[in-house]
Amino acid sequence: MHREPLGNGVEVYVSDAHHFSTDTILLAHFAAVKNGERVVELGTGCGTIPLLMVRDHQPKSITAIDIQEEAIDLLKQSIAHNLNMGIENAGLILPMLGDVKKARELMKAGESDLVACNPPYKLSGSGIVNPDQSKIIARHETECTLGDICEAAKWLLRFGGRFVMCQRPERLTDVLSSMREHELEPKKLRMVQGRADKAPKLFLCEAKRGAKQGYLDVLPTLIIEDENGFTDEMKQIYGSYKEGHYE
Repeated sequence: MHREPLGNGVEVYVSDAHHFSTDTILLAHFAAVKNGERVVELGTGCGTIPLLMVRDHQPKSITAIDIQEEAIDLLKQSIAHNLNMGIENAGLILPMLGDVKKARELMKAGESDLVACNPPYKLSGSGIVNPDQSKIIARHETECTLGDICEAAKWLLRFGGRFVMCQRPERLTDVLSSMREHELEPKKLRMVQGRADKAPKLFLCEAKRGAKQGYLDVLPTLIIEDENGFTDEMKQIYGSYKEGHYE
């Protein structure tokens, strides 16, 4: 276990099993949290997304849910550390040990403005399975499915509330179908490419609870690198995040 800088004095405790990547930072930026919003993150891991959100904004609260006790313990340590360092907004994060599939038992319905999730990318039983159980949970749909995640988001969000998620392009049909099935209408979609000549490696999607069907705003593709290194947009997204810790 060690600390990683997130910029502006904010730091996060990470471990071999619970850490973050470029995908995490892109989703936190794409979520565009607003001051005063009530936020929930499903499957928070070490809590990087809530910490990035409170670094730059003043949400009313961020409930960070994870089924793994080790992940929640890391986040609690990060909150305590940042409070000790004078980052008062860290106190807006509320760690919660719990199962996404039991969202109805964890929180009241319709009280969230924004729900975010960086879910496991692989279907259960697909790909090479890591022998480390915590890594299996993080990478494969063993503890919850896309349907479980969308059902939880539907329960938690107020009418018109936003749900943001990132996933691999090969799961795009699954994500859009599951969102619509759970009354979360996809409204924004953005592909992410490593370089301009490469196929997309990720997509970011925003859906709204109870919105009318139709009209998906497909945003310009986000390119991570060009011949000079990180693109200007990527540099803006990373902001004050310390150079040298990219994945």
